[in-house]
Amino acid sequence: MNLGLRITGRRDDGFHLLDSLFAPLDFGDEVRVTAVAAGAASVSLELVTDTDSGRLDPEIPAGPENLAARAAAGFLEQSNQQAAVSVELTKRVPAGAGLGGGSSDAAAVLQALAELFPGALREPALAALALELGADVPFFLNPRPSRVRGIGEQIEPLADVPGFALVLAHPGISLATSAVYGAWEEASAALTPHSPRPTMPPAFGPGFDVSALSGWLWNDLEASAVRLCPPIADLQEQLTSLGALAVGMSGSGATAFGVFASREEADEVAEAAASNEVFSAQPNEVWVRAVSTMASSGLD
Repeated sequence: MNLGLRITGRRDDGFHLLDSLFAPLDFGDEVRVTAVAAGAASVSLELVTDTDSGRLDPEIPAGPENLAARAAAGFLEQSNQQAAVSVELTKRVPAGAGLGGGSSDAAAVLQALAELFPGALREPALAALALELGADVPFFLNPRPSRVRGIGEQIEPLADVPGFALVLAHPGISLATSAVYGAWEEASAALTPHSPRPTMPPAFGPGFDVSALSGWLWNDLEASAVRLCPPIADLQEQLTSLGALAVGMSGSGATAFGVFASREEADEVAEAAASNEVFSAQPNEVWVRAVSTMASSGLD
């Protein structure tokens, strides 16, 4: 997920340049990959019902257009492997949530195939394929707290980043990344270098005070995402009323998040959210989860 996101420019090919802090979560989809020798390359995808929700999100592509399937097909094509690859995908991250669900799925498939076919695709080629699949995919090849710039290809792992306890709240409305960027451009938003916003990243270190995040979690896309999906702001207000020390929005939305002092407190808030009048009053079913970001020390 993103803890803060700045838009710093735009390339001639239309891709936006970003400056963001990426933080991996202790929560995500489950991906299983198998491969057998075959006369021709092929990829099959099976979506598995999430036991937590008991349903499949109808917005998740179930065919070759799914990013996990595209990752497998791309790997086989670029490595010239004649194999039948099966991908079993249990989706727990909502579609259009801004949490990198599809990107992490694709990266997991690439990692699995690199292990199943050692040396078939060297690291530079694997990273290039990841970037071709999506700007966030390269980060998930080796997820750790990182400053990510450019279009996602400039990844700088950060030391001394602590883990944070969060409550994620998704309003049940998917936001297309292209729509949010389009709304941002229509609003003629100022680029980050010309805006008086906190520097990226914050000064992490021993004894970092989580409350210091309250003035730092700036996301340049948030105002545009809220215009398209007003419940994002409602959820942020409710998270604040429930004790969040800071609130933000991940990626291009639509997931709001609140930072809490401890995982125990985040668990209690997430459990109570089911009976909360503001959460339940939203026009769509709100998806809520307590999670933790992974600290730098846990990823060395």
